Amino acid sequence: MAKLYFKFGAMGSSKTAQALMTKFNYEEKGNKVWLIKPSADTRDGEAVLMSRIGLGAVSDVVGPEDNIINRYADLPERVDVIICDECQFLTREQIDQLKTIVDDLDVPVLCFGLRTDFQTKMFPGSQRLLEIADSITEIKSVCKCGRKATVNGRFDENGKIIIEGDQVYMGGSESYEGLCYKCYKELVLKDHEIKL
Repeated sequence: MAKLYFKFGAMGSSKTAQALMTKFNYEEKGNKVWLIKPSADTRDGEAVLMSRIGLGAVSDVVGPEDNIINRYADLPERVDVIICDECQFLTREQIDQLKTIVDDLDVPVLCFGLRTDFQTKMFPGSQRLLEIADSITEIKSVCKCGRKATVNGRFDENGKIIIEGDQVYMGGSESYEGLCYKCYKELVLKDHEIKL
């Protein structure tokens, strides 16, 4: 029986690497994988997934206006599994569409992404996954202090933590760092004199 999986972690927790390793494992067993990512993720090119450790693959791009059920139906051949990276950028409706594919077509869907943004607020796609996913797993990473990283700190070009701005800002290690909540609070107090 197929399931909808949500595997989340803070920045730097190797989510994309795990998505690509999962793809490799399925394909090594002769399974056909449909690898997708939201169009909001343009860091490595429109249709490329690239991990920080150098793993990469071509993916299909899903725009916010796309109906994933229709896109799935239009695929030239049957697939055995769907893997989505950066799933936090999908709409709530697109998460529901993935769940429909799981339940009605018995195709497993593995979603990898962030739970919250740089302000510790949930992304709509992640919130919906937490509400309806059959399996939820945290991909753990550590803060520079050694505690578990749970917050995605966003930094400006001078290394100052950013606490306001658009929810979506594409960047990697130069803009984001996984932090524990204690270190996040201390940086907000230091850089903005705001106590959380």
